[in-house]
Amino acid sequence: MATKKANPIRITVRAKQSAADKKSAVKVPVKRPAKLPAKAGIKNPKKEKVIRDSFTMPQNEYQKISEIKAICLTAGLHVKKSEVLRAGLKALGKLSAVQLKQVLSSIERVKTGRPNKR
Repeated sequence: MATKKANPIRITVRAKQSAADKKSAVKVPVKRPAKLPAKAGIKNPKKEKVIRDSFTMPQNEYQKISEIKAICLTAGLHVKKSEVLRAGLKALGKLSAVQLKQVLSSIERVKTGRPNKR
C-alpha cells in the first residue's frame, strides 16, 4: 500500500457562529502596517510617458539602422531599433542651428503615409 504525501496547502475550518455569538462578539480594529520610511535623499524618478508612432523613410536609410545595430552587437551592446533612433536624435540635438540645417537639407523629402499595396 502506497502512503499518501501530505498536501502542502493548509486549510482552516471555522465553526459556524450562531446569531447570538455574532452580536456578542467584540470587534477589534485591525491595524494596517505603517509605510516603510523613504530612504533619505533618494527619490523614485517618475517614468516618462512613452509614445508610439510610425514613420516613412527610404529603404537605404532604414538599412542603416540594421548596420548600426550590427556594429553595436560586435561591440557587445544589444540595442533596439528605437534606441538607435533615440541616440540619433540626441546627437542631432547637440548640433548648432547651422549644422542642423545642413544635415536636414542633405536628406531627401519622402512622401508620408503608407505605400500602395500593388
